[in-house]
Amino acid sequence: MSLAEALDAALIDAGSPWAGAPLELLPDSGLAHAHLRLVGTGVLARIPKQSQMDLSAAANLAYQAACFERASASGHAPRLQGVLPTSAALPRGALLVEEIVGAAARLPRDLPAIAEALAAIHSLALPDGEARVPLLDALDPLADLREEIDAQAVYLDAAQLAPASRRAIDARRAALAALCARSDRPPKRLIAFDAHPGNFIVRSDGRAVLVDLEKARYSLPPLDLAHATLYTSTTWDLASSAVLSVAEVQGFLAHWQSLCRGSEAWRDWLLPLRSAMWLWSATWCAKWRVLSSRAAKSAGDGEDWSGEKSEAALIAHVRGRVDDYLSPDGVARVMAELDALAA
Repeated sequence: MSLAEALDAALIDAGSPWAGAPLELLPDSGLAHAHLRLVGTGVLARIPKQSQMDLSAAANLAYQAACFERASASGHAPRLQGVLPTSAALPRGALLVEEIVGAAARLPRDLPAIAEALAAIHSLALPDGEARVPLLDALDPLADLREEIDAQAVYLDAAQLAPASRRAIDARRAALAALCARSDRPPKRLIAFDAHPGNFIVRSDGRAVLVDLEKARYSLPPLDLAHATLYTSTTWDLASSAVLSVAEVQGFLAHWQSLCRGSEAWRDWLLPLRSAMWLWSATWCAKWRVLSSRAAKSAGDGEDWSGEKSEAALIAHVRGRVDDYLSPDGVARVMAELDALAA
């Protein structure tokens, strides 16, 4: 059964108002989802290939549904239109979300629009504790981030990094440990935690919309700002690939600060959390390098980075990006930028 046939069967079984709509499989552009357009309805189906957060299939659907529901209140994320439960046809289920019509973000032209989108998301009021469920809501988001980085760093040896790259990663991990030892912490807000430019679509009216919301959580907004502008993010997606200057990064940060409610609370955290976000990305690259060569899992639950889950062209692109980001030149480029920003 093809993916389109499976989705069609699931729509019929669910009694969806869009059952029978023509289906168009979109190009394979991500490691976590396949996307199909329900032609003429304004709806897209997001069909998980895995859970990047290692959740069960049902929990993954519930988590992602909450991500879209919370972030769409900003006006810069698609509205959730429905959830198709796990089934024989779709073992990981699917989300039905508003289709955003527009173009891939272009950098540096669309940096102001991305800053505006993130400022709107980060300005949303922090809900009371129980209302944050099921999204991640660590008591200490900084310590939690370090734990995620440490879990990914387990793969550094097997990833066989060049000595210069490994030294830089180890030095930044030590700096993060020192940062975590401090008692002060900035406030939490809703963040995307996957705000690289390739995840934005810019509408004809200039509004940037964040269309991938699998990993949102209540954490630290500077992590999104870093993810939107680091070299390891701005060159990830072919459609939006660009290398930003230090001045362009500074302009982006200043624009966000001028728009985001309470931004002064994070001013002194912008640079240290930029370094931490790069560490997360670099250690993820090491993890992917190791796990992508493994066979795909047969179960529908959990995390699965096997290259067998995606088309060969996409895997080749990701491998090229990972190799660049972990290379001495790629790492040195980020270190030079961090030093320039610090100066």
